[in-house]
Amino acid sequence: MLFPTDFLTRLEYLSIISKRVFRGSLLAQRRTMQMGSGIEFSDHREYSMGDDFRYLDWNVYARHGDLLLKRFQEEQDLHVYLMLDCSRSMGFGNPAKFDVARRLVAALAYIALADLDRISVLAFSETICEEFPLTRGKARILPLMKFLEALPLSGSNTHLGQSVQGLLHRSRRAGMAVVVSDLFDEHGFQAGLDQLRYRKFDGHVIQIHDPAEADPALLGDVELEDVETHALRKVTVTEKNMRTYRQLFQQHQQAVRDYCRNYGLGCTQTPSTVPYDELVLRMMRESGQVG
Repeated sequence: MLFPTDFLTRLEYLSIISKRVFRGSLLAQRRTMQMGSGIEFSDHREYSMGDDFRYLDWNVYARHGDLLLKRFQEEQDLHVYLMLDCSRSMGFGNPAKFDVARRLVAALAYIALADLDRISVLAFSETICEEFPLTRGKARILPLMKFLEALPLSGSNTHLGQSVQGLLHRSRRAGMAVVVSDLFDEHGFQAGLDQLRYRKFDGHVIQIHDPAEADPALLGDVELEDVETHALRKVTVTEKNMRTYRQLFQQHQQAVRDYCRNYGLGCTQTPSTVPYDELVLRMMRESGQVG
């Protein structure tokens, strides 16, 4: 079962923990501020004909005779775009990376919805495959869970660059973009993340791998199947081959960490054996919200 019977109860617990230790959700650490009719004073501007007298600063007028209007900061809700990799490589593992990713997306979505943020889920492989459009309110978590349950693996390859273009064509406003993927992208994951940065999105990468991908137990004559293309290949695996593979895997993981650190993106790397709720709590600790 993708979502166990106590799933919503556990999501509510995560939401409460997030709000208890930070005013706002785990995701909404950066909200956009605009001048409006909020409650936090920002500055003054000169009165113009037709302005609302309610916003005149009468204390300034009494002291100096100047007609100045108060300006306030208005906090906007955050738009959170959850990009979920549904390419065939995500189906690998026990539990499957795709199942872990879908539970994690549901948990992050619930935390954001509980904090009155707007969320959208975009499933991608070569490009955007399915979309749960921008929505708001905790009641939307049930339709979102149904959407995630029905979501199939699709596409033969991951192309984060093209998929991010699909997001940019849909979104009218920047926000936070959370990419949940194994990042096995033959085109390079950097191009997609570059586009998010250039368009002023706050980015966070959650990279999931199966333990067998980090350290496969393969030696001798084996037949390998590409999980995305289903191509078969017979090879002889030696100890030297395995050392080279492990080194390349670690280099890929390090490249993701280095990119995120260099450009100020959040980065969470995890094996698929870590439960989604433990992973969310770990993300809170790493962001300094939980001691």
